[in-house]
Amino acid sequence: MNDAIEFDRRMLEALVCPKTRAPLTYDAEAQELISKAAHLAYPIRNGIPVMLIDEAREIE
Repeated sequence: MNDAIEFDRRMLEALVCPKTRAPLTYDAEAQELISKAAHLAYPIRNGIPVMLIDEAREIE
């Protein structure tokens, strides 16, 4: 049984990248929200997206 709290995909409709205001995509495997415009991946911890630029990791 998976004890991780699931991310509610409906939140994607309301969330945007805090840096660019661009839409985000959900990476279920990595548990991240991806901003292609900013080249950042925001972590999802315990089902809650951490929308802080300082917490995001840079991606190619």
